[in-house]
Amino acid sequence: MRKIFLIVALVNAMSALAQTRPDWENPEVFAINKENTRSTSIPYATEAQALKNHYSNSPFYKSLNGNWQFYWVDKIADVPKDFYLEENYSDNIKQKWKKGEPNQTSGQSGWTLMPVPGNWEFNGYGIPMYVNIGYGFTINPPFIDRNDSPTGAYRHKFEIPKDWDGRRVYLHFEAGTNSMYVWVNGKKVGYTENSKSPAEFDITEYIRPGSNLLACQVHKFSDGYYMEDQDMWRLGGINRNVYLYTTAQTRIQDFFSLADLDAKYKDGLFSAEVNVQNYTQKAIAQTIEVSIVDKLGKKVFSQNQKVDIASNSISTAKVAGVIKNPLQWTAETPNLYNMIITLRDDQNKVIETTSHRIGFRKVEIKDGQLLVNGKKILVKGVNLHEFNTNTGNVVDSATMIRNIQLMKELNINAVRMSHYPQSPLWYRLCDEYGLYLVDEANLESHGLGQGESNIAYFDEWQNAHLDRMIRLVERDKNHASVIIWSLGNEASNGKAYYAMYEWAKKRDKSRPVQYEQAFWKENTDIVCPMYPSWNQMVDVSKKDIGRPYIMCEYAHAMGNSMGNFQDYWDLIRSSKNMQGGFIWEWYNHGYKTKDEQGREYFAYGGDLYGYNKQNDGNFCMDGIISPDLQYLPHTHIVKKVYQNILFESKNPNSGKVTVINDFKFIPVTPKDHSFKWVLQKNGEQIAEGNFEVTIAADSRQDVQLKLPKIEQEAGAEYYLQVFAYTKNATQLIDAGFEVAKEEFQLTGNNYFVNKSKDGEPVKKFEEGGWKLTFVANGVTYEFGKNDGLRWVNGPGKDYITKFPTPNFWRAPTDNDFGEKAQQKMRVWEAASYLRQTKFDGVDEKNGAYEIRFTVKPVGVEAEVKLVYLVNKDGSLTVDATYRALSDNLPELPRFGFNFELQNRFHNFTWYGRGPWENYIDRKFDTFMGIWKGDVKDQAFAYYRPQETGNKTDVRWLTLTDDSGKGIRIEGGQPLSVSATNYRIEDLDAGLTKKQQHFKDVIPAKNVVLNVDLFQRGVAGLDAWQSPPLDQYRHFGKEYRYNFTLSYIQ
Repeated sequence: MRKIFLIVALVNAMSALAQTRPDWENPEVFAINKENTRSTSIPYATEAQALKNHYSNSPFYKSLNGNWQFYWVDKIADVPKDFYLEENYSDNIKQKWKKGEPNQTSGQSGWTLMPVPGNWEFNGYGIPMYVNIGYGFTINPPFIDRNDSPTGAYRHKFEIPKDWDGRRVYLHFEAGTNSMYVWVNGKKVGYTENSKSPAEFDITEYIRPGSNLLACQVHKFSDGYYMEDQDMWRLGGINRNVYLYTTAQTRIQDFFSLADLDAKYKDGLFSAEVNVQNYTQKAIAQTIEVSIVDKLGKKVFSQNQKVDIASNSISTAKVAGVIKNPLQWTAETPNLYNMIITLRDDQNKVIETTSHRIGFRKVEIKDGQLLVNGKKILVKGVNLHEFNTNTGNVVDSATMIRNIQLMKELNINAVRMSHYPQSPLWYRLCDEYGLYLVDEANLESHGLGQGESNIAYFDEWQNAHLDRMIRLVERDKNHASVIIWSLGNEASNGKAYYAMYEWAKKRDKSRPVQYEQAFWKENTDIVCPMYPSWNQMVDVSKKDIGRPYIMCEYAHAMGNSMGNFQDYWDLIRSSKNMQGGFIWEWYNHGYKTKDEQGREYFAYGGDLYGYNKQNDGNFCMDGIISPDLQYLPHTHIVKKVYQNILFESKNPNSGKVTVINDFKFIPVTPKDHSFKWVLQKNGEQIAEGNFEVTIAADSRQDVQLKLPKIEQEAGAEYYLQVFAYTKNATQLIDAGFEVAKEEFQLTGNNYFVNKSKDGEPVKKFEEGGWKLTFVANGVTYEFGKNDGLRWVNGPGKDYITKFPTPNFWRAPTDNDFGEKAQQKMRVWEAASYLRQTKFDGVDEKNGAYEIRFTVKPVGVEAEVKLVYLVNKDGSLTVDATYRALSDNLPELPRFGFNFELQNRFHNFTWYGRGPWENYIDRKFDTFMGIWKGDVKDQAFAYYRPQETGNKTDVRWLTLTDDSGKGIRIEGGQPLSVSATNYRIEDLDAGLTKKQQHFKDVIPAKNVVLNVDLFQRGVAGLDAWQSPPLDQYRHFGKEYRYNFTLSYIQ
């Protein structure tokens, strides 16, 4: 009995607590007096206005964007009392934060001005906090930390147009911060939670003619924040548009159109359900007309439907029909039609009209594959957060269009809305320009774990989860670009997600639903893992798994990364069910700012007053595009691997090349694309030509190129390079833009042959038993028996300020840190500085001299047999053999030699892969050639300093001053080289990452040259556990290579 009494008492106490909780700590309260979410639309007075669909042209629309009065507090309890009352409003607030002034990070701001849309932290108030996993306060759902609960009070006066009298008026927030109360003229209108979905309120009963006062209390944190633990900057403020719109007492409340295709993917099957709402006290009979207009203005469908609406209720009008052979919508062919919906009264007078662009397309899963319009598509995708380097998560139309332009340049065809619905304008643009979207509910509770302790399993949180899915689908259901719904991200697979899946499948039968945390369970139509291991992928590629396999996140692009991207796609293309994935991610989320010295840099987690707050450092700097929308070194590999025109050749010497059209819906024709081939000999072009092809979608064609005859010649090598370009300019891409390329090495010749080094015999001198001197063709080399090469005189004197020493280390990349390589391999860093050198002897070889040493790194069971050959022509060949003397050595990150030269030798020329940096597992986007650049430009300024500037497959290099003097290095096999102004130790953070930026690294006053046989790949599976693929790592017991140093006079 006692146990039963205690349980009953506990339940009663919890019930009482729920009743006394504030709304913002009550998971069962997430919307008060809020309208149901509907498809984004605005009413217009005429069909002509609706056809253009420019909101500002509607007499029924009024933007409220601008500067609002604002009062910021760091504790919710300190919000000014009754600030929303009209008697407390003043028109005299003029103060506004000025850019460059420090942020207020505690206390109260007093009344000031704040832009709407706008983030507090980018307008003077609060600390921008970047967190990957976690909340920034003690986890105790549904409670927040009331001592750290930033809140903003807003006030804004607005006018109601006179011709809106007698009509209904709605207040629409495209989104707000985590939760918000709304008042109009001192009366509470309602409450909303969900920072990324719209909040709409019917304010008809709260307004009056003329001037009105809108007030909002916006919370950065609430119980809803436990469902918004996304990997992103946590920012406050109203970050999207706010507007009013008005309707008559009967209105088009919502609509759901389906522009499908028949079973033969030929004719369009159109249907629409239009909800008509009647606010009057009597039943009304009205007419809905739905028309479809093509891009030439021709109506291809029109149908009327009478609808009877009872008083204070909603009725649904349904129309349907067949459109013969419509132009179809895909990401490659974004053909759109305007759907116009008009509401007329019983006298046939237009009450209101609205429009939405639609695209005819069918999305389905058949035989374990995702099909669009009957074709298996490849998802060449990327994940996208809302971001602007200057304004936080307030994104304007110019930024959106620039994003789409870059995506098109990089052959990206799909975007996952990570991890929330984004601005409605984005979806309109994706409809227009053609991108496949995975639209995702604003749900992530990563910080609560994946098991049954997650709130997704708790009854009191069920409706809050479902509400977010409903609002996602209802807002975006009419967009052609949305081809998949996603239940959320990293939020466990509690019972809430089964309910969400069931609701979505019932509401919209035209789209699949996916959820990563469902893994292989029944509440996902697509297996959509994130960062599967390589072995897992190989295993899946060999099977028919019965469902599409599309990675929701892969190729984590943090720092110097994106290795093995070509390997990913070689595997994907070999599989039945694998159809691609979404790179993590698009942006490097760094905010442009300046330090105390006025130096610009991109801030990441822990910067901007946030070092003592929970933060995840530079983990937000993990994109393929810079914060200011520029290419990065690893951007190019995305463009190359995602390209839609591919080239193959089994015998490139013959000039026969197969051109593959990887577009699924459009042909490649001379009208749209031009092609060019280039033949190189030893890096220099010796022939070129143009060709044309006509290839149907998803087909291939052989082309015979008219190559010149290739002669067998020692010391020569040939590469055939093929390029495809746009023929015509589009809205986003210029004519002549390179869209695809490939390179083939011709066989039969050997570049690396021994080249004669003639001259007078080398002279040898020995001094004091500890020093050896050799003179060859005017160059003097001095060797110490205890330390090797020490000095050069004659041509080349003082060029080299640090003679070549064995090097096994690189500055750890972010991926190296992720797998703890900086710890596991750290012995090789010491081995590069601490070593013992033993003289092994000297021998004359046909007039040249060979000087032999053994170099033993201290504390590592390995050695380097080092042979210098002073050649008769004055050059010096360095031959190095690495041997492991133990089976227990860690992976060798690098094997090569490190030099330094005077800084005047800043002109860098190399024959190898270029022009940008490349690595053993990220080089297929760079082609062989003779490339030139300045040493100061060879290091990329990664946001956290790390390894940079490498070039692979290098045959030779020169470093010269402006008079042409300098050095030349020629490999006896392909080399891996870099020439920068940064020493390895300057870029090496040590055992743990530092709060450091590239601006903090002081360039060396010398040229730092690395001449290597190899370094490990940069990797690209993830940034927390996975090394490079095995073929890009080095565990061998022995490696040997050589290079020859000579001087340019």
